[in-house]
Amino acid sequence: MPATFDAIGIITADIARSVAFYGLLGVPVPTEMEGPHVESTLPSGLRIMWDSEDLMKQLDEDWSRPEGQAMGLAFLCESPDEVDTVYRLVVEAGFVGHKEPWDAFWGQRYAQVIDPDGNKVDLFAPLR
Repeated sequence: MPATFDAIGIITADIARSVAFYGLLGVPVPTEMEGPHVESTLPSGLRIMWDSEDLMKQLDEDWSRPEGQAMGLAFLCESPDEVDTVYRLVVEAGFVGHKEPWDAFWGQRYAQVIDPDGNKVDLFAPLR
């Protein structure tokens, strides 16, 4: 039997700040925020896990923070207007916007924000 895709892991310098960022995007905020590992289960059953950089160094003494974008995460919004709303919410909360919302040539309202660890995160909705 093949393995089942169960979780996405985010390695972060600041778990609380990263959780706050993804909470603005609709990820359920974990109830337990202590220690070097926290996780949240999405309604689909997929888990999102946050691990501290210190934990990674304990698990693998050769671990070092990667350079550049190492993952892609995309959040589907309910409408093109919601892309704008979520983008503003994230930026007004003190996080960084990368690409302001625009109507992309591939038929989506599209924007990008930056998580606390420098990862670009897509926000999108089909244009109607």
